[in-house]
Amino acid sequence: MKFLTSGKVKDVYDLEDGNLLFKFSNRVSAYDVKFKDEIPKKGEVLCKFAEFWFEKLNVPNHFVKTNSETEITVKKMDMLPIECIVRGYFYGSMVSRWKNNEIILDDNTSTELASELSKPVFDPTTKSSHDVPVDKTQAISQQLVTSEEFDLLSKKSIEIYQNMRVIADEAGFILADLKLEFGKLNNEILLGDSIGPDEFRLWPKDSYEIGKIQETYDKQLLRDWLTKNGYQEQFNDSRASGKEPIAPSIPPDLIMKMTQRYVMAYEHMTGKTL
Repeated sequence: MKFLTSGKVKDVYDLEDGNLLFKFSNRVSAYDVKFKDEIPKKGEVLCKFAEFWFEKLNVPNHFVKTNSETEITVKKMDMLPIECIVRGYFYGSMVSRWKNNEIILDDNTSTELASELSKPVFDPTTKSSHDVPVDKTQAISQQLVTSEEFDLLSKKSIEIYQNMRVIADEAGFILADLKLEFGKLNNEILLGDSIGPDEFRLWPKDSYEIGKIQETYDKQLLRDWLTKNGYQEQFNDSRASGKEPIAPSIPPDLIMKMTQRYVMAYEHMTGKTL
């Protein structure tokens, strides 16, 4: 087994048999900044969520087996250099981008915060230290994907979002948006990476209210705390001056709350206990 890379959340090893080992950690990042503090149980939740979604979704994917509470084996693929984001609600970065005329929505779309969009929107980004939204023309000109691949990714991503949305609804949640990644194996495009609270926004249906910041069962808890305390602006200023942003310490009560919400999201969605 050969160590390959250590990402924001997981470590990746080459098993040298055509497969990779994903080892999920308790690390956390937000706004492309890594934090020294860890979130207990997070790695286990992400690992088990990955297993759940890869087995639940009727989509060709790279999942092979679960090795332990924090490890899965997946097929080695050539990952496509594009993050496939699907948005179902007017929320997050979509709000500021719409205000800055950086994204166009259908005329009948409500732009009240947390409103459901008239239809899910495929809103991909580049894969880099700081992801940048791209449309079809940009994705093709930057040679991220071909025109045919872009259309396929858009169609598949929205289909997966719609399927996951139904499952979330039955569990008492609203799936507000979703990030997916795909790769190629023997010229076939497969769903890859992992799917969990670091890749989607999850809101409880019983507290959902249009026009307000939503209660969240995902990494948005950390983002909201950072924004409220001015850290997002500090991160942007640091990048503008050519410096690497410095992550603050996460308050213990927020760490505990994130652990509780990650665990609750998994247990309510899957019907299993951690």
